[in-house]
Amino acid sequence: MLGPPYERQTIDLGTDDEGPVVATLVRRRAERPTGRAVLYVHGFVDYFFQTHLADFFAERGWDFYALDLRKYGRSLLPGQTPNFCRDISDYFPELDAAAEIIRSEDGHDTLLAMGHSTGGLIISLWADARRDSGTVDGLVLNSPFFDINAPWAVRRPLAAAVSRLGRRAPHRILPFGLGTVYGESLHADHRGEWTYDLAWKPLAGFPVRAGWLNAIRTGQRRLRAGLDIQVPVLLACSTRSFRGTRWHDNATVADAVLDVEHMVRYAPRLGRHVTVARFDGGLHDLTLSGPAVRKKVFDEVGRWAEAFLAAGPTAPADEPADTIPDGGEPRIPAGRQPTAEPADATTPSG
Repeated sequence: MLGPPYERQTIDLGTDDEGPVVATLVRRRAERPTGRAVLYVHGFVDYFFQTHLADFFAERGWDFYALDLRKYGRSLLPGQTPNFCRDISDYFPELDAAAEIIRSEDGHDTLLAMGHSTGGLIISLWADARRDSGTVDGLVLNSPFFDINAPWAVRRPLAAAVSRLGRRAPHRILPFGLGTVYGESLHADHRGEWTYDLAWKPLAGFPVRAGWLNAIRTGQRRLRAGLDIQVPVLLACSTRSFRGTRWHDNATVADAVLDVEHMVRYAPRLGRHVTVARFDGGLHDLTLSGPAVRKKVFDEVGRWAEAFLAAGPTAPADEPADTIPDGGEPRIPAGRQPTAEPADATTPSG
């Protein structure tokens, strides 16, 4: 689908009530590998197409892997309910399998897990559940889905009632939707700069089903009660949210899907070592923001990995590690572990 240098591997996950189930692992190898790897997990109504993200890591010696979860994108089979699950832990088998491939089969010694939106919620719960296994060395959460973007009465009492419905009638379609504003801000056929498959990532999303919402709410409650992730976490999000249901240019400089204040509020509950970085003008998927913003995002991820994962210089392979980049900040030699206090970031205590 993407062509060289991308490869894909199908992960057989057995069967469920809709038949065979698979996940798909996409790989882009670095030309000069370093033993480091990234595992990227997409959000709801999403799949991996962000090749510029893979390029960023591959240029710095990281092998890049992206997982299309069961019933998403490349893994969506005929007759399946798109993007559906009954519990967040349903996704743990493909995450475990992907990590096994990356570490044991491909021989990487450092694994950074990166999740966007729902993917951020999923990998947070997975990392907590696997905290004693040494599976991952760090997490990057790109606008994670920590709470429902709605008034309190909707996200608490009403959501609780819907959760009960989700246990009895999981496939019941709910009268909620994502709207088209965010999709319009992204796709090149509308007001964005990106081209992707609208069958896998429709402008208005897929129907929201009661069982899926119950799974999300249960996972969010678990997270908000407090996790014990043992590895460093970088949580990145925009500085503002856009809540309109009709198009406005403000949707191009804000998170038009989630409430960014929820992300910041619950960040300290992930674990003991959490950094929060906020980006003015960032979209819901920060890596799809305008060029100036996404450069800041990538620079921040690189500095954070260098500082907290002992990852060594994160400059491209052909750029000397001891040069001074355009921003005027000298790069940090391999092996040093400074205390990072990025210009666009705040670090909550604990």
